[in-house]
Amino acid sequence: MSAVSTTVEGARTLPVRVELARQWRRRRTQVTLALFALLPVILWIAFSVGDDPTPGAAATSLTDLAQASGPNFAVFALFSSASFLFVVVVALFFGDTVASEASWSSLRYLLAIPVPRVRLLRQKAIVAAILSLTTLVVLPVVAVLLGTAVYGAGDYLSPTGESLPYGTALVRILLAVIYLAIHLLWVAGVATLLSVVTDAPLGAVGGAVLVSILSQILDTVDALGSLRNVLPTHDVFAFADLLTLDVDGTDLARGVLSALVWCIAFGATAVWWFRRKDITS
Repeated sequence: MSAVSTTVEGARTLPVRVELARQWRRRRTQVTLALFALLPVILWIAFSVGDDPTPGAAATSLTDLAQASGPNFAVFALFSSASFLFVVVVALFFGDTVASEASWSSLRYLLAIPVPRVRLLRQKAIVAAILSLTTLVVLPVVAVLLGTAVYGAGDYLSPTGESLPYGTALVRILLAVIYLAIHLLWVAGVATLLSVVTDAPLGAVGGAVLVSILSQILDTVDALGSLRNVLPTHDVFAFADLLTLDVDGTDLARGVLSALVWCIAFGATAVWWFRRKDITS
């Protein structure tokens, strides 16, 4: 009976709402969300103080078209953040999961409550996913609202000359955010693995970011040929296909599959490692 009772009690420990409230009160969470909410404002100020586009000049890039409409401004913000800032924020929330508890010497006390190891890792990963997704959504929402207020509710104009109605563009931006959230699962897996391997939160966060940078560097090496397709960062900008009239889902599907495979591989390794790790802090 005592073993059954302990199992039942363990299944009820560390509820998501408690861990979420705990992480929400941390300064790093509040500052991160605030910075991502302010980023569109900073971009708007940068465009406001910069030189105006040359009259009659053809707009050939997302930067040239960023001030064309609210959707254009939001798309520019997404492209500016996708390959680095979003990686940093996901690495921050997931890399801090277990490593921070170890650095505070509170991990062994959590496990002594008792919180089963797999449950602890799962609950913390769920909270990290909620915070990461919230941050990813804040940026485009603020960008759309600010861009629409400043640049108007016009059509989305692409560098190739295609255009999407305002409502359609908003739906496509939403789909792009969903794709990015799925794509970044591989970062979550790497950061979680590093978080259980090391007791240093900065090491876990920085390690995940360095893996992303290394993958992006290797992706520029043409000599690797088709091997670049398996790199986790190869299809980070595949969401651009969602912003065209005729959506080609080939790169999108490959990006989703790649992210899921890498996430499962790193996540399973993290669980295996954490279950066998000696907890000394």
